[in-house]
Amino acid sequence: MVLGMTLGTYTFLHVLISLVGIGAGLIVMFGLLGAKRLDGWTGLFLTTSVLTSVTGFGFPFEHLLPSHIVGVISLVLLAVAIPARYVYHLAGPWRRIYVVGAGMALYLNVFVLVAQAFMKVPALKALAPTQKEPPFLVAQLIVLLTFGALIILATKRFHIEPERVRARAA
Repeated sequence: MVLGMTLGTYTFLHVLISLVGIGAGLIVMFGLLGAKRLDGWTGLFLTTSVLTSVTGFGFPFEHLLPSHIVGVISLVLLAVAIPARYVYHLAGPWRRIYVVGAGMALYLNVFVLVAQAFMKVPALKALAPTQKEPPFLVAQLIVLLTFGALIILATKRFHIEPERVRARAA
């Protein structure tokens, strides 16, 4: 039992939150590429990303796992990206800090999705049973390069007025 739920129910909830976060994050990323703020999607992405990492720590474990390290890194990135967006309103360097932090948090969620797919999907597990084989490494390299390019492009394209400046002009 975890938080009063069976492990199966808790796992389902964690996976559902993760998939919603990834979906919302991809929409937000494409919004950034088009210089669109997408406030509702951003709130959903950031909230579900935090919940994904936090719920990941609820699973029973005996020692520190790579997934815990990824969760901590993601929470640190989100702890910077969220104030950049909601406290500093994307002003000055906070725009880039937000884009990079949110983009990297999304990358980590997709990184874990790929790792889980290679662990749980029989056809992928057969290709890389220890996740040290070339198919797994190539898949993760493609994810890394894709998100690296998306984050760089989003940082260059997401040029909007900070919220406070827009509010004063109105």
